[in-house]
Amino acid sequence: MDLHTRYPSLSDLRQRAKKRVPKFVWEYLDSATGGEATKRLNRAALDRIGFMPSILHGEFVPDLSTDLFGQHFPLPFGMAPIGMSGLIWPDAEGHLARAAARAGLPYSLSTVAAQSPEDLAPHLGDNAWFQLYPPRDPEIRTDMLSRAKNAGFKGLILTVDVPVASRRERQTRSGLTSPPRLTPRLMAQVALRPTWAMGMARRGMPHMRMLDKYQDTHSKGLSSTAHIGYLLRTSPDWDYVKWLRDAWDGPFMIKGVLHPQDATRLEQIGADGIWVSNHAGRQFDAAPATIDMLPGIRAATTLPILFDSGVEGGLDILRALALGADFIMLGRAFHVALAALGPKGVDHLIDVLAKDITANMGQLGAKTLRDLPPAMALDANALFTNEKISPPEG
Repeated sequence: MDLHTRYPSLSDLRQRAKKRVPKFVWEYLDSATGGEATKRLNRAALDRIGFMPSILHGEFVPDLSTDLFGQHFPLPFGMAPIGMSGLIWPDAEGHLARAAARAGLPYSLSTVAAQSPEDLAPHLGDNAWFQLYPPRDPEIRTDMLSRAKNAGFKGLILTVDVPVASRRERQTRSGLTSPPRLTPRLMAQVALRPTWAMGMARRGMPHMRMLDKYQDTHSKGLSSTAHIGYLLRTSPDWDYVKWLRDAWDGPFMIKGVLHPQDATRLEQIGADGIWVSNHAGRQFDAAPATIDMLPGIRAATTLPILFDSGVEGGLDILRALALGADFIMLGRAFHVALAALGPKGVDHLIDVLAKDITANMGQLGAKTLRDLPPAMALDANALFTNEKISPPEG
C-alpha cells in the first residue's frame, strides 16, 4: 500500500504519531491551555463554514499557486513555528526546513526551537522566516536579528500573543520540564517508543540552542511552560514593534492578531503582514476562533493576511482563503506528520493538503484560488436567509 492508501488524511497521521512518541511528547504537541475550549472552538468554527458547490465547468486542473511578499509560491500554505520542535522528533527543524525548501514553501524557525539559526543555515530555502520571542535586552535583540539574517532567514515574525507563560495543564501533568529531564516516570514512557528513543540517543536530548549564548545559571529547573526564554523576553509594546520595523529590512509579520483595530494600527506603523492566530488555543482559553475574526480583520487592513489555528486539511485552507486570508500556516499538523512517518511524513502531508485543495476546488469550479466563491454559514437558519435558496419540503 502507498502512503495515500494508509494515511489519506491528518487524522490517520495523528493516530500513528500518538503511538510513535512518548506520552509526555504527545501531550506537549497536542495540548492547549485551560479546559482546551479554544482549541475545540477553532475546529467547530471552521466546520460551520461552507460553500455552494458549482457544476458544469468542464475538465480543468486547478492552479494552487499564489503570491506573497513579492514571492511566488506553488501552494498557499507553509510551516508555522513551534518551540522545541526537536523534542517531537529528532532533527525536526532540519527535516522540516529541508522539506519546505524542496517544495518551495516558507519554513518558520522559533526562537525557542531545538536548533539555532546557524544550525539550519545549510538547509534553508529562499523563503525561511525567523519567529522572534521578544528579548528584553536591546543587545540580545540586535544580536538575535543579526544571527537570523546572517543564517539566511528573509522574513521576521514577531509573536505578540505570549505576554506571559500559559499554564497548559495537560503538559504540566505529563511531567515535562525545560530543559527536559528524563525522570524514571518519563524513562518508562521512552522505553515504549524505541524509534524515538534511538533517534534522541544519537542526537542527545534537545534544548533551546539559540539561547545557549545568553543563558545563565538561574535558568535551570524551570517548568516546561516557563523556560529560559521567559527570563530573557519582555512583553512588547507598540514602540517595540516600531523598533523592529526599523531594524529588519525584509518582510515583517505580526503573529497573534485577533482584533481589527490592531491590524489597522500595525499597518500604519509599517508591518508587512498580519498573522491572524490564537496560538491554537495554547495561550488563552477564552479567545475567539480565528476563523470568526478573519473577515473583520480583512476589512480593516490592506496588508497580506496569514492565518493559523485549527487548520487540519485542504478544505480548511480554502475556508480561510475565501474569508480573506492570503496564506495559511500549519504548525502542529506538520509535526504530527513528522512524528507519524519521519521525514517522509512531511512530504506526504504536503501532498495530502495539495490533493485535498485540488479536489475541493474541483467541486467549487474554481480554476485558481482567486476564483473561490464566497463562503457561507452551514447553519440552517443562516443558509435559508438567501432568497435564492428555498428550504426543503417538509
